[in-house]
Amino acid sequence: MADLMKGKRGLVMGVANERSIAWGIAAAMAREGADLAFSYQGEAFGKRVAPLAASVGSDFLVDVDVTNDESLEACFAALAARWGKLDFLVHAIAFSDKNELTGRFSNTTRANFTNSLAISCYSFIDVARRASEMMPDGGTLITLTYGGSNRVTPNYNVMGVAKAALESSVRYLANDLGPQGIRVNAVSPGPMKTLAGAAIGGARATYRHTEANAPLRSNATLEAVGGTAVWLASDYGAFTTGEVVHVDGGYHVLGMPQQENLSTAADKG
Repeated sequence: MADLMKGKRGLVMGVANERSIAWGIAAAMAREGADLAFSYQGEAFGKRVAPLAASVGSDFLVDVDVTNDESLEACFAALAARWGKLDFLVHAIAFSDKNELTGRFSNTTRANFTNSLAISCYSFIDVARRASEMMPDGGTLITLTYGGSNRVTPNYNVMGVAKAALESSVRYLANDLGPQGIRVNAVSPGPMKTLAGAAIGGARATYRHTEANAPLRSNATLEAVGGTAVWLASDYGAFTTGEVVHVDGGYHVLGMPQQENLSTAADKG
């Protein structure tokens, strides 16, 4: 490897298991020489994350609830005590009530709307502010989004609105933090076989559809998403900020399915 991240230290938030996009990013960064800390929420997730962290030489794990200020303050105090400063942060945190990710978006409850936006969007703003205070020499903030942010996607519902807000936040944060040499970007993979993705209704059908219709006729791999994050956080990404970088086989450029996959009443007749 080229040691693109050698000497850089960062926090990865949101690893659930070895199939998590956050883990794909963490593994790629570790291969390129980064030192990593991991956050998790609750003992159950901590037990899953600990062996993964150990596999990349990290014993730095912090239990964090992004809806709790005291929890976040303790996390960044621990980072400051151990490292003093940060070079990057990866935010891979989102949540919505699974029961509201089916049916009509107009039936979204006030409580779930508020909770979804707070966890999926505001948490990035919050950690960006805290992390930026530990980046005296500049740095990189990366979050994860999805194409349902700007195109209606079945069963994505309020998460689409949350991701739209997140992408807008990326642009505003990029402008705020740019003078400090801090870059802010989002990576937008296509559908992936993750724990979070499985919570979306019709996930398997969506995965097959995008694989059959993306220009590259393939969904992204964890390695590809991880490599994109490495580029953004490395010195090669020095002048990329405020972007939503798609890693979806090109699916986001389509206006409709490929011709061979179009099905009409006339065709069936």
